[in-house]
Amino acid sequence: MSFHLRKWRAKFAAGERLVCITAYDLFTAHLAEACDPDLVLVGDSLANVVQGEVTTTPVTIEQMAYHGRIVKRALPERFVVVDMPFGTFKLTVEDTVRNGARLFQQSGADGIKLEGASEVNLTAISRLVEAGVPVMGHVGLQPQMVRVLGGYRRQGRSEDEAERIMWEAQALAEAGCFAVVLEMVDLELAARITRSLPVPTIGIGAGPGCAGQILVIHDLLGMLPGKVPSFVVKYAELLEVGREATRRWGEDVRQGSYPPAMTQGDGKALGKPRETEPAAGK
Repeated sequence: MSFHLRKWRAKFAAGERLVCITAYDLFTAHLAEACDPDLVLVGDSLANVVQGEVTTTPVTIEQMAYHGRIVKRALPERFVVVDMPFGTFKLTVEDTVRNGARLFQQSGADGIKLEGASEVNLTAISRLVEAGVPVMGHVGLQPQMVRVLGGYRRQGRSEDEAERIMWEAQALAEAGCFAVVLEMVDLELAARITRSLPVPTIGIGAGPGCAGQILVIHDLLGMLPGKVPSFVVKYAELLEVGREATRRWGEDVRQGSYPPAMTQGDGKALGKPRETEPAAGK
C-alpha cells in the first residue's frame, strides 16, 4: 500500500473530514496546495475549464496524462488522482484495464478515477487494484453521461434511483475502490451511503453528510465568467482581480508610465518612454 493510501485511510479511520480539490496545470496546482489537500484530482472537467468545451467528452487520454504529469510534478508530495476520459472505459474489461494502467503510468499520478459501476467497470477495477493501481469510484451525476441522464439534475430522489445508487456505491467499494465520489446525490441518500460504506465518500453537491468534499477550483475561486453550480460558494473573484490588473497595465503602457524609469548602475536612465516628435510643418 502506498504512503498516500495509508495516510488517506488513517485520516478516514480517525474521523477527519477529507479535503479534495481539482487542479489542471502549474498555476492551479499552486493554488490548490494552499488548502493542504488530502487529494488533488486532475479532472476531465479540464475540457470545460481549460479547453472551453461544453461537456467533458472531448478530452482525450493523452491530454489527461499530460495534465496529470504537470500537476504531479508541481505537487510531488500530494495524493494526485487523474480521471479516465470518455471512451477509455466501460466498453470492455480489457480496454478499461489497459487504458487505466496506461493513464496511471503515463501521468505519474497516484491513482485514477472512473465514472459508473457497470459490470465491466467493476471487473476492471478489481483487476486494476490487483495490478497495483489505486482506483476512485464515482456515482450519482456522471458528467460523461449527461446526454443520457437528461441534463445536470440531482440524482437519487426516486426510490428506484436511490436503490441503484446505493448498490453502485457499495459495489465499487467491494471491487476495491479507495473512495467513492457522490455527485449531485440527494442529501439524505448521500448521508446513508456514507454511513454504509467502509471507504470514504467524497461529495460534490451532495451535502455535508459525506466523509469529504471536492470542488472544481475554477468554481471555488471565481476564475471564469458565467454561472457556477448552485451548491458552490465562491471564496474569491480571481477573474475580476486579474481583469482589473490587466486593464491598469494596458492603460499604463498607453500613457507611457510603464515601464517605469530605471537605472542600469551608472546613473543613466534606462527605459525612459520615447518622446513623440512633432509632425512636420508644426
